[in-house]
This record gives sequence, C-alpha cells and structure tokens, in this order.
Amino acid sequence: MRAGPSCGKTRRVRVTDMNWMQLQAYLESDDRCVLPLGCTEQHAYLSLATDTILATKVAADAAEGLGVPVFPCLTYGVTPQFTAYPGSLSVDLPTYVKVLEGLLDSLRAQGFRRVLIVNGHGGNTPARDLLAPFLAARPEFSLRWHDWWNAPRTMAAVRSVHPVATHASWMENFPWTRLHGVDVPETDKPPVDWGAVRDLPPLEVKAALGDGSFGGPYQAEGRHMARIWATAVGETRDLLAWDVSAAR
Repeated sequence: MRAGPSCGKTRRVRVTDMNWMQLQAYLESDDRCVLPLGCTEQHAYLSLATDTILATKVAADAAEGLGVPVFPCLTYGVTPQFTAYPGSLSVDLPTYVKVLEGLLDSLRAQGFRRVLIVNGHGGNTPARDLLAPFLAARPEFSLRWHDWWNAPRTMAAVRSVHPVATHASWMENFPWTRLHGVDVPETDKPPVDWGAVRDLPPLEVKAALGDGSFGGPYQAEGRHMARIWATAVGETRDLLAWDVSAAR
C-alpha cells in the first residue's frame, strides 16, 4: 500500500518521525519550525553529545502538543578550545554561519517563514549576530535565536539551586545526559577562571581543566533538575507563539 500524508495537522513533532508528505500537509496550515543546534565536545563525565541531547529534547518537549516540527539537531559546532579532548570536533565560525545560511534558505524555499533556533552550545552563539545581513535580505523571514540554558527564567531557576553553574557541572547533569556505568563525583570542583583559560592552545586548555568541568558541584537533586527542565521547556514553548508580523 502506498503511504500518503495523514489527514489534518500531524501531532508528531520530530521530523525523524515524519515523511515529506506529512510535512507538506503541515505547511498548508502553518509555517513554523524548530532547528536545534548542538555540539559534540567534552562534558567531563557526561555524554560528548550533551549539548545536542539537551537542545533536541528541550525543543521537542516544547513543541509537543503544538504540532510544530522539530528538525534533527546540527550536531557539530564551534568549539576550538576543546579539540585536544578525544571526541571533541569543531568547525570554524565562518563555515558554521554558511551552513546555517544554507539550512535556513532551504527552509525558506519550502515555505517555512517562522524558525526558532534552539541553541545548546555557547560557542555557536556568535553566529546569531553574523546572520544579520542574511536576514536583512529576507524581510519576510522571521528567525528567533534561543540559547535555552541561558534564557532569563531558566537561568534564574538554575541560580536558585546553586550559584556556581558551569560547563559540564550539575546544571547539565540530567538523566538523559548521564552515561551508564560512569560514576559522577559527589564532591565539588573549585571553579575555573574560563576567561584566563579560553585563549590557551587546546593542549593547555586540557591541562588546565583536567576532567573538563569548569567547576562547582557535579550533580544536584532530581527535584531541582526537574524544576529547571520544566522551566526551560515552558520558556522555549512561549517563543513558538508569535504572529506572522512578529519582529525577529
């Protein structure tokens, strides 16, 4: 039997669970989508794909119930400082921006007009400003860039748990970023001055950071993590409710 598009708006949100006909049917009534951005880099005792896992999940959880499609995450990002850690792969910023422009132009050509980027990696953030000329030449195209972990409500929830919340620390230690059979330290790590380390060569960065965490506790109580996640999902979902005329 030949599979065709389902009737009405599909409630699936991950594009990996859809075919092109279902997405075409969706575009008949809506022009929103979500593009998560991640990275593959060291996260101490957590998954190398932590940024990708978190960006993908917060995007999908936020879109759940709205029927807004979430594209597969761009799993590689800008992380030159960590390339001495095995498994940490980086692209340069100009290349990254060109990739984003190509992806966004593809979405625009297919009829998407409102795109929410859910970014999970700080090294990708400078690309936001570098996209300005691209967007200025496409005034009918609306883009929102969301650094989910650093958004106001989410960061307030994080700070209410512990004042030290850094890369590869407790704030990224969710059940979906932990690794089976890997014990996470129960002690705190003294905070690292990232500003004094970030411009060192990769091997020296690795020597300065050791396990890769920037400092603070390695884990927090599950009730705190659940509250932070619920806040992050709600804050992300709010960004999907915009008018066609909304400003970028």
